[in-house]
Amino acid sequence: MAKVELTPLRTWDDFFPGSERFARPDVKDLAKWNNRVVSNLLYYQTNYLALAALVFLIVGFLNPLGMMTAMAVVSAVSLGSVWAGENRAAISSFRRQNPTAFVVAVMVVGYMLLSLLGSVMVFMSAVTLPLTLIFAHASLRLRNMKNKLENKIEGAGLKRSPMGLLLEALGQQEENFQKIQNLLEGKEKD
Repeated sequence: MAKVELTPLRTWDDFFPGSERFARPDVKDLAKWNNRVVSNLLYYQTNYLALAALVFLIVGFLNPLGMMTAMAVVSAVSLGSVWAGENRAAISSFRRQNPTAFVVAVMVVGYMLLSLLGSVMVFMSAVTLPLTLIFAHASLRLRNMKNKLENKIEGAGLKRSPMGLLLEALGQQEENFQKIQNLLEGKEKD
């Protein structure tokens, strides 16, 4: 298996060329749209990481106290939930039996504390704005030949990247969506 490597930072001309390399996705063909997003996430992952860091820093610069407060609260709630899950039998049992409910409970506690301290919008801006920008770019950016080639290399396992591992863990394989689409198309014909 190949070692995990971060992809190179793509040039500005490749990342954000003229409008001819952008197009609206076909919302009727979800598999094709998903393929475009996954391919762009893999190909531009370093650019997306830099974009997210830049937005995070800008939001932190505009409201440093709110950002520090939000990061402290989120860190404390996360560490507290890990500690409680390890050291309290009832919480550990609940976490094993209801992992989704446990995560939702941790998020609700974090949200409540953030809202008490007035840092919800600061933190949400620092997290959701980069995610929205990344998803918009990945949805609208058409793939080029180099993008397709890099993704085939990653898909074959010859090269591994952090985004590839994350997408694999989330089950975002190209083959899986092709199988699902073929199954749905087969059901429509029947």
